[in-house]
Amino acid sequence: MTTPKIALGTWSWGAGFAGGDQVFGNHLDPQGLRVVFNAAMAAGLTLWDTAAVYGMGSSETLLGECLRAYPRHQYLLSTKFTPQLAGGGDNPVADMLDQSLARLGTDYVDYYWIHNPTAVNTWTEYFVPLLKRGKVKHLGVSNHNLQDIQRVNETLAKHGVRLSAVQNHYSLLYRSSEKAGILDYCQNNDIAFFAYMVLEQGALTGRYTAATPMPAGSGRGDRYNPILPQLEPLISALHQIGQGHAASVAQVAIAWAIAKHTLPIIGVTRASHVEDAAKASKLQLTPEEMARLEILAASANLDTRGEWEQSMN
Repeated sequence: MTTPKIALGTWSWGAGFAGGDQVFGNHLDPQGLRVVFNAAMAAGLTLWDTAAVYGMGSSETLLGECLRAYPRHQYLLSTKFTPQLAGGGDNPVADMLDQSLARLGTDYVDYYWIHNPTAVNTWTEYFVPLLKRGKVKHLGVSNHNLQDIQRVNETLAKHGVRLSAVQNHYSLLYRSSEKAGILDYCQNNDIAFFAYMVLEQGALTGRYTAATPMPAGSGRGDRYNPILPQLEPLISALHQIGQGHAASVAQVAIAWAIAKHTLPIIGVTRASHVEDAAKASKLQLTPEEMARLEILAASANLDTRGEWEQSMN
């Protein structure tokens, strides 16, 4: 099936460690998420991204319950191998994948990722038999710098397979993968670049201001609430540009990322998020609008790199 221009993320669906309640301050109703899921599928947004570590499996479980209502050929699945959770079996990658497949209710995934560069390249060869058997259709690496990406790709080439995707933090506020040459490397080597945190966990949606901050005590509230005042000029420009396209602030920020030749991953917890993603996939910004946004984003002079991320430079 054709890959959509946007993937839908379910990081915030899970609960507990690295789940939506702790990171985002969310308390989500599974039935409400099913409504969101069905709306997305109806809109042609059929690429879903999750990870074993999101809520320690609870995100995958919730997503799997939604997927069971649809034939397997109607959606694409992306989940992740997290090195820190690896067991001691003969193939810890295969073991973690099997656990994810059971939660998701499928026998293969379209994208399987090395979630971070812990013991970089240690895990690469474990993926080879999974790729050759079709349990993993495409292998990607996440939170890897250019040198790490090249090492993994070179190792795979020795076995007649290749790296298909890179997934890194990328937004108007955080363009380190672009500055480090990773986007160019991906385009030159037919590697898809998945951009996560395109909306900076909601900071680039226009919903949150100093007067209406993110949930207190959440991971994102602690990170972004102090800098919301510095984002006001950029948010204002996103709003003004959006008015010219009958688009929201979030839709313009997503459209910018698509125009930079990336595939954004947009977290969805409500129907409006689905609408943002669907409209953004059709929105085309002018070069002047792109330049204006990039100048204002740079002038904010913010570093939104997460504590789990290594420097790309």
